[in-house]
Amino acid sequence: MGRGDHSDAGWARLEPNLPKDVGRGGRWSCHRRVINGILFRQRTGIPWRDLPARLGKWKTCHDRHRRWSADGTWDRILRSVQADADAEGRIDWSIVGVDSTVCRVHQHAAGAPKRPPRIPGKRIRPAHHRDDEGLGRSRGGWTTKIHLAGEGGRRPLAVLITPGQAGDGPQMIPVLERIRVPRPAGGHPLTRPDHLSGDKAYSSRRNRRYLRRRQIKHTIPERKDQRAHRQRRGSKGGRPANFDRARYVRRNEVERTINALKVSRAAATRFDQRACVFQGTVTVAAIRLWLRP
Repeated sequence: MGRGDHSDAGWARLEPNLPKDVGRGGRWSCHRRVINGILFRQRTGIPWRDLPARLGKWKTCHDRHRRWSADGTWDRILRSVQADADAEGRIDWSIVGVDSTVCRVHQHAAGAPKRPPRIPGKRIRPAHHRDDEGLGRSRGGWTTKIHLAGEGGRRPLAVLITPGQAGDGPQMIPVLERIRVPRPAGGHPLTRPDHLSGDKAYSSRRNRRYLRRRQIKHTIPERKDQRAHRQRRGSKGGRPANFDRARYVRRNEVERTINALKVSRAAATRFDQRACVFQGTVTVAAIRLWLRP
């Protein structure tokens, strides 16, 4: 076992959640060496062609990661791993934090073809294809932003990719809508945390109205301009938002989740041209966090 490879304990938890049917009546061979190759590139950020020979053919690792990113397999694996963790009582639903981080885009990540990527053996549109490919201009050049919701145990529940100039507030609802933890015993998946924490960027009437409708208690500080506008309106401005300072202290948990996620260099800097493939890269980093002891 090389540095960064799956341990036997981690592989035992991951293997039951991997797909076994390749399609057209075939079956995958053992995934372990291929996934170790994907993890090696994830951790180091090297080009696919530079993968060590002990990890097999680089083309096999690249194609499988690209295929599983485009058809949503990585997302399904993440939910399966989360379902196992929830069955063991390892998910802290008491408070969930939302935040975002900006990733610099490498020059090789630009120039993707305009047509959607093709999934080998399938004639469908990729699950996360974006016409803008998640690329945006900012003062630092090309950037991509990762929005995520993290649970109290400092692991991501959901991730979302947008262009770098996208605001945080409008993305809160799409991120929360992506939280779906299945229940192995059956029933509706878990989608609603007990409490939500966010910074001032998420303070808006639309977001608070959404949280009240879903009966999610929240701790989001009110911006100064919003407070002044509410006070100018008098009684028509409504009551001030509740703010629990003790719960707001725990907002550092989602920031620490981002730090743990960006330990993977391929997630900290975007090298993938396609947004769906980079979404898969970030999802693989999230899966690795869920598999750690």
